[in-house]
Parts: sequence; C-alpha cells; structure tokens
Amino acid sequence: MDATTDTPQQDQTPHVVRTALDVGQMVKRQRNDMKLRQLDVAGLANTGNRLIVDVENGRPTVQIQKVLDLLDILGLEVVIQPKTSRTL
Repeated sequence: MDATTDTPQQDQTPHVVRTALDVGQMVKRQRNDMKLRQLDVAGLANTGNRLIVDVENGRPTVQIQKVLDLLDILGLEVVIQPKTSRTL
C-alpha cells in the first residue's frame, strides 16, 4: 500500500508475454491487486464470467479484441516492440 493514498502499489515493470497463460497470469494478478472478483470484472467489461475464466486459464482461442478490452478495463496495455535478442 502507498502510505499517501491507501491504494495498492501497481507493478510498473514491463513483462514479456510469450503465451496465453502469461497474459492470464497477469490479468489474474491485476484483478486480485484491485480486489475484484471475476464476476466484478465481467460486469465492468460487459461480458460473461466465462471470458474472464478462459483468459485467466490461458485459453489460446479467446478473441484478441475481447482480451484487449479486458486489459483496458484492468488498466493494462499491450506494447509491441522488437525483441531484444534476435534468436528465432
């Protein structure tokens, strides 16, 4: 908690995401940090609880726009940049 605002400190460190499960873990961590239930997030995102469960479980077939909308609701964003290491 931040002593001046009584709100949780947000992790501002960028994270490399390579799998749908990586995204799901970040979504779940952010949701828990915000003290929200899956149903709360589903309501805020105007979607079903199934989407939240599927994303958090790393289901790779979830529609990308729905995931982007969910990330936005949670205050997260995707930044695409060239890899730092060029290994294939």
